[in-house]
Parts: sequence; structure tokens; C-alpha cells
Amino acid sequence: MGVVGAIALAKFYGTLTWPLLYQGMASTMRITAMVVYILIGARVFSLVFQGVGGKVWIEDMLTSLPGGQLGFLIFVNAFIFVIAFFLDFFEIAFIIIPMLAPVADKLGIDLVWFGVLICANIQTSFMHPPFGFALFYLRGIAPPSVKTSDIYWGAIPWVVLQVILVAIVILWPQSVSYWIEKGTNVDPSKVQITIPDIDMPPIQFDQPK
Repeated sequence: MGVVGAIALAKFYGTLTWPLLYQGMASTMRITAMVVYILIGARVFSLVFQGVGGKVWIEDMLTSLPGGQLGFLIFVNAFIFVIAFFLDFFEIAFIIIPMLAPVADKLGIDLVWFGVLICANIQTSFMHPPFGFALFYLRGIAPPSVKTSDIYWGAIPWVVLQVILVAIVILWPQSVSYWIEKGTNVDPSKVQITIPDIDMPPIQFDQPK
């Protein structure tokens, strides 16, 4: 949708040309290939890490943290907040989360609520210097008079708001799970589909004379 909107705007302003469209398509293909290679590398790393017993080691270490569920959540969110300074959300989602989800499940934490909590925390990675995507977006459209340091300082209030949101989700789980619990839980094994019999009058064919 974003691409279609950008093409429509370029056409509206009269700047749409075939060389420009080709350049955009080529850049998109290179970035997509880079992301796919990152995902493949992250998956290979996860498989090797689990194959050598790293999953068991992580579970033993995180389940023995003091404080139980609360201690685990505080440690995990602090770790993701710090690691987001250096890793993008792709790497966090495909390397870190597969290690944390089994531990959360073992501690009895609702995985849907845990996923929402982690997503709220990962959102800060867009505004973390030095690799925050949102900061680079702003740098690309900001006039030369705006310094990069000004953009970094301007992102701090938004990062603080995200941290407050993470604290609210931890301290008030109902903010996420209320509508889930309010919904109707359906057991697929108990669903029965019945097709009522329809009484159709017999079809009569005229005998040829």
C-alpha cells in the first residue's frame, strides 16, 4: 500500500519516470535480500544453539532468577531494552524471542500477553540511537539545519513513554488480557457440524409418447 501511494504521489507531482521506478525496485530488492539473509542466519543460529543444548541452559538460568514471574519479566524487558541499542527488531524477533517464549510458558505466563509486552518493548528499538530506524527516517527528511544530535535528544521523551507503557502492561495485565478472557473459548474437538435433511419432492420425467 505504501508503494502504491508513493507511485501515485510521484505521478501526481510529475516526477515519476522509468529510471526512478527501476531504481526504487532495485533498492527494494537489495534490502529485501539483506533481510531474508538475516532471517536465514537467525534461524540457523537458533537451530545450532538449541542443538548444542543452549535452550536447556537458558531455561535453567532464567527460571532460577529471583522474584519468579516478576523477576523474569523485569530481567527480560531490561535485556531487550539494552540489546535494542545494537540489534534490529528482526534479529530480536527471530533470535531472542524463540529463547524466551519456552521459559515464559514454563513459568505459567500467558504467551499472548507476553508477546504483546515484548512487542511494546521492541518498539523502542525504532528510536534507540545509534541504529534506530525512526531516527534515520527523520534524518533523511529533516533540513540540514537540524542536527543529528537534536533528533536523538528529541527521541528521548518517546522512549520514556514506551518504557512507561511496558511498565503498565507488566503491572496491569488486564490491559491486554481483558478482551481475550472476555471472549468465548471454543474447543475445536467439540464442534459438530450437522447438515439438516431437506425433503425434496421427487422429480418426475414425462414419458415420451
